Formats: sequence, C-alpha cells, structure tokens
Amino acid sequence: MTTLNSIAGQLDGQAIELPSWAFGNSGTRFKVFATPGTPRTIQEKLADAAQVHGVTGLAPKVALHIPWDKVDDYSALREFAGDLGVALGTINSNTFQDDAYKFGSLTHADAAIRQQAIDHHFECIDIMHATGSQDLKIWLADGTNYPGQGDMRGRQDRLADSLEQIYARLGSEQRLVLEYKFFEPAFYHTDVPDWGTSYAQVAALGDKAMVCLDTGHHAPGTNIEFIVMQLLRLGKLGSFDFNSRFYADDDLIVGAADPFQLFRIMVEVVRGGGYGPANQDGSSPVAFMLDQCHNVEDKIPGQIRSVLNVQEMTARALLVDRAALDAAQTAGDVLGANGILMDAFYTDVRGDLAAWREGRGLPADPLAAYAASGYQAQIAADRVGGTQSSWGA
Repeated sequence: MTTLNSIAGQLDGQAIELPSWAFGNSGTRFKVFATPGTPRTIQEKLADAAQVHGVTGLAPKVALHIPWDKVDDYSALREFAGDLGVALGTINSNTFQDDAYKFGSLTHADAAIRQQAIDHHFECIDIMHATGSQDLKIWLADGTNYPGQGDMRGRQDRLADSLEQIYARLGSEQRLVLEYKFFEPAFYHTDVPDWGTSYAQVAALGDKAMVCLDTGHHAPGTNIEFIVMQLLRLGKLGSFDFNSRFYADDDLIVGAADPFQLFRIMVEVVRGGGYGPANQDGSSPVAFMLDQCHNVEDKIPGQIRSVLNVQEMTARALLVDRAALDAAQTAGDVLGANGILMDAFYTDVRGDLAAWREGRGLPADPLAAYAASGYQAQIAADRVGGTQSSWGA
C-alpha cells in the first residue's frame, strides 16, 4: 500500500508558478475592487509572491505579464527577484488591450496590425533572454461575434503564419505555449477555442511549441482529464493555468469548485509522466502555474490556499495504488477499480503534509504563519499613495 511517507520525496520537487497579476486588484466586468496594500509596482508584486513561497516552499517562480510588468532593466528585476528567493518565470504576452486589436491581433486581416502583434512577441522573447524565462505563453482574444464577420479559414492561415515567425525567434532552450479558450471575449467563434486547434497549430511549428491548458477555459461538463491524458500522450502538454470555475472563466481558487476534478487531473498528470524531474535540468516537463483573480479574498492568502490545494491533490494522486488499479482494470472489475481511485481521493493527507512541511523547516500551517507575520498590516500601512496595480497596469 502506498503511503505518504513513501511519496514524500516525490513532493519535494513540486513547483507551482505564481502569476504576478494575482497580486493586483481585479473584479468583474462591472467593477475592479481596490484593497489596502495592493502592489503598485512589479517589485512589490514579487515581494508578495515571495511571502507565498516562504511559507509553502511550493512557489519558486513568478510569471510576468507584458506590458503590465514592463520595466527598464529586466536583468536588474531578475536580480531583485533572486534576492527575494524567487525567480522570474513564464512571460505572458498581451494582444487584447490595444485599440488596434479590436478585430484581432495575430489573425487580423490588416498585415500592419498583425506585424504590430508579432513585434510585441519579439519584445517578449527579448525579455525572456534577460529574465532567463523558458516559456512564452500566448493567449489570444481573437475571434468574431457574428457569422460572416470574418473568414474563419483565412484567420487560421494568418495565425499559422504569425506563430511561425514568432517561433523562429525562440532561443534553443525556450518554448512557445499556446493557450486556448472556448469563448469570450469573442462570442460567435474564437480563433483558438479548444485543445485540438491549439495542438494543430503548435504541432505544425515544431518540438518547442506546446499547448497550455487553462482549467477554466472549457465548456461545462468537459472531461478535462481526458484532454490532459491526450496531450501528454502526444507529448504536447507544455503548461497548466490552474483555477476553478462554476459557470465560465471564473478564475477562482484552484480546487475550490471541484476538488475531485483537480484530483482526477493530477492522476492523469502522474500517469502520463507530466509530473516529476523528466527534463535534463531536473525540471518537470509540464509547467504548473496559477491563473487566478482574487476579487473578494485577500490576495496573498488566496495564493497560499491555491498552492496548498494543488499539493494536496498531487499527494492524493501519488497515493493511487497503480498496480492494484491496473489489475482491476485488466480484470474488468469496475467497482474495484473505481474504489481504488476513490480510496486515494478520500485519504486525508493534511496532517501528513503539515508534518512534511515541518520536516523541511516550513510552518505546519502556512496560512496561520502568514497571518501571524504581520505582513498584511505592514503593506497596508506602507503602500499608501501611487497607483495600485490592476488589470491593464
């Protein structure tokens, strides 16, 4: 029988990347809510992210969003992050907030606007060189609202050409990960609406192009773990954007809406070889990142809760008795196989994970440790004046 002690070593290398924008103000389409202590600069975002890593040991990298996190000196920013105990991670491009992109960016019919979007990605690659980042993540808002508004085939052709130019600029150790989303802000058709479209585009580019799976970017009822399995089987799952949804792209704390779904996803990640040091540098072949907005809860505790949820479901997935499960599946033992999976899911690993943290010099209860640190009150007192970071800043 698999126990947490036997898998403790497998948990040691887990790394969950934090999004810089999760520490800024966010809200709904109707209101962005301000909160005391919200960062005003990327440096303050990094300081907040370092608090999450400091109490969990799970979040050693912070993703940047360009142009939201633009600075004059990215090498200095990299050094600043290192002094805080974190590194700079994925560089996320933004081609959805410029007026020029009203009718598309990399798919736009106007070659000049497409070039503007391509040049933005070239800039992002330059930033990657300075920050040491591995992944360039592309999410596109491109699409149409009405039948006949645009030529869907032509848009796919233009997307392929644009991605080819961006891909050609990548360094030897860099990757392009293409995210998909089935709707919003385009409502009739989205240019990259599903994993199949993303896969078709990146497969045509080469080995350094992968798919990014955002857990909130699917229609209700979608079997996300099947997609995870298939992309791992094809060698094209590059990264996750973890969050939860009840209705659409809600960007809630991962595991909050459906912990069992997160468990099922992690079972397929482990089964498919997407977890653990599979690369030559000892890193996982799949980058695990959060992509969330904390609208009503405090942001740093929200990120702490999120990475702990991922760790908990990873531990449960590692507890699945694979030999027994394989035997039950082969024998056609339907209830037996399901029971083996459910036994792992229902295993309460929280006490064992608290002991695991204490054994590594981390607080048994990261949320309580953060609350007791006084950091939240300190930043609320210190960060007065200036412009708080928010969507678009």
